[in-house]
Amino acid sequence: MSAMTTLVRDVMAKAPITVDPAAPLAAAIAVMQEKQIRHLPVVDDTGRLVGIITDRDLRSAVLAPALVEFLPLSMRRALDGAAQSLQELRVKDAMTWGVVTTRPDASVSEAAAVMFECRVGGLPVCANGKLVGIVTERDIFKALMMAIPAVRGADPDTFFW
Repeated sequence: MSAMTTLVRDVMAKAPITVDPAAPLAAAIAVMQEKQIRHLPVVDDTGRLVGIITDRDLRSAVLAPALVEFLPLSMRRALDGAAQSLQELRVKDAMTWGVVTTRPDASVSEAAAVMFECRVGGLPVCANGKLVGIVTERDIFKALMMAIPAVRGADPDTFFW
């Protein structure tokens, strides 16, 4: 099977780790570090996808207060609310609300094109309004590597080491 005909459902993580929007930001950081992931879908108490929090979102949330003192006074006032302590911040304060998603029956090449055009490193996978997985750049590269004859059959997780 080629990477162009491989479907998202064949390469996605089927049981993604999620977080509640009201969870402390520090908890999201801890989960992402422990699980070594960069994308954490945010779901409400009904299981509906409401956003995503990424390592980029976390860096922005943590660095913004540190940079406030270097900004002009007019911009400092605009960022006063962002200068809360890390313990006070919640996932909903830093997450991306307008999350881009894909379907399980989308091709890997279609998902890759969406990721490229939208400049995102991961797509939550939704079916019938429910989160069923997540596909990341790593999954896309893995599908591509498995489609290349020279590396097919090699374990993509240990291919380079």
